[in-house]
Amino acid sequence: MTPCTIILPAHDEADYIDACLDHLLAQDHAGPVAVVVVANGCSDDTAARARARAPQCAARGWSLRVEELAQGGKIGALNHGDACAGPAGVRLYLDADIHMGPRLLSGIMRVLDVAEPRYAGGRLVVAPARSPVSRAYARFWQKLPFVAQGVTGAGLFAVNAAGRARWGEFPQIISDDTFARLQFAESERFLVDEPYQWPLVEGFSPLVRVRRRQDMGVAEIARRFPDLPARQGHVRPGRGELLRLAAADPLGFAAYAAVALAVRLGRNRQGWARGR
Repeated sequence: MTPCTIILPAHDEADYIDACLDHLLAQDHAGPVAVVVVANGCSDDTAARARARAPQCAARGWSLRVEELAQGGKIGALNHGDACAGPAGVRLYLDADIHMGPRLLSGIMRVLDVAEPRYAGGRLVVAPARSPVSRAYARFWQKLPFVAQGVTGAGLFAVNAAGRARWGEFPQIISDDTFARLQFAESERFLVDEPYQWPLVEGFSPLVRVRRRQDMGVAEIARRFPDLPARQGHVRPGRGELLRLAAADPLGFAAYAAVALAVRLGRNRQGWARGR
């Protein structure tokens, strides 16, 4: 069977890594899997928690490798994980706060087990939020075409060997998932209709910071790799579609629009923010 390497960068993820690995180990996939956890710049016990899962991985016939890097940074962790992976097979890039549905890995492997270059991801479901504004924002955002119909890559994406050959190391950029996704035309990107849970930040100001970072990441790719944005596909709703969505969920639209306006007006300018 086609092998799969799962590359999991983790910076101070002690509060999240156990649940992430629980869901990973609960996958119904029966083929060979190598898990590479790259603990980068950690000041907590992320690496030790990951290593404690070695017996469970071995019981499934999987391998587990935990690498520790002194310097933090997701791009460095991704490139280190790639260097630890074998030359063939599928590569799945997974954030440490993601909860995969139990049939997602097997679905991705079926889609990517072809000779042609392909990119795949699951159906993104925003984790339940505590903040009313985050709940409203997430409810509306999930209905936008990019999320509802596309393969976002947020927190989880996978490529087969031919697809991974399209680029070398990840460049030092904000949005690694956008960079990888836009290596592929829409016809080469496949949505596996199995869920994975992705967390959203809580509260208005954190939403503004994260949205600004996302916008900065897209703008950076357009500036540094001007040939890539043409592959975006249908990501923005038309005026009629937006009005229909707003009418169906006015509170959600209000939260989404307020965050977008705050970003445009320059509220909470800063350089870095977690997605949650």
